[in-house]
Amino acid sequence: TLDLTCRKSPCFVKFSEVEKMANMRAEINEVQPLLLSVTIGTTLQFHFIGKKCEILQDMNRHLEAVLKEKKALRKRLIMPRCQETLPIEATFHRYVVELLNEAVTFIEKLESHLQTVRTMPRIPNIMKNMDTALTKTEVLVMDLEELADQILKWGEWQKEVYSD
Repeated sequence: TLDLTCRKSPCFVKFSEVEKMANMRAEINEVQPLLLSVTIGTTLQFHFIGKKCEILQDMNRHLEAVLKEKKALRKRLIMPRCQETLPIEATFHRYVVELLNEAVTFIEKLESHLQTVRTMPRIPNIMKNMDTALTKTEVLVMDLEELADQILKWGEWQKEVYSD
C-alpha cells in the first residue's frame, strides 16, 4: 500500500527537468564561444580566400587578353615608335620642343646621373674618409705652423749669432 500511495510529486519532476535544462544551458554557454570563434575564423578565411581568388581571376583575365593580343603586341614591339606621329595641338608645340630639348639634355647627362646613383650607397664611407682626411690635414697644418714658428725663431737666432 505504501508503494501505491507513493507517487511522484510534480514539483520534483519539474525540478529535475529544470536541472537538466540548466545543465544543457551551461554546456551551450561553454560551447558557444568556441563555435563563435571557429565561425568567425572560417568566415575571415573564406573572405581572404575570396579576395585572393578575385585577384587571381583578374590576373588570369589580363594574361588571357595579352595572349589574345600576342601577335598585335609583337608587331607593335617590332615596329619603331619614331615612325608614328602623335597628334599634338598647335598651342602645345612650343612645350613639346622644350620637352624634347630637356629630354636630350637628360639623355646626354644620363651616365653621370647613373654614376651618382651608383655612388649613393658609398656616401657614408666617402664622408668618413673625408672626415679622416680633414683631421689629418688639420694635424699637418698645426705641424706646419709649429715648423714655421721654429724656422722664424731659428732665423732670429741666426741673425743674433751673426750680428754678435
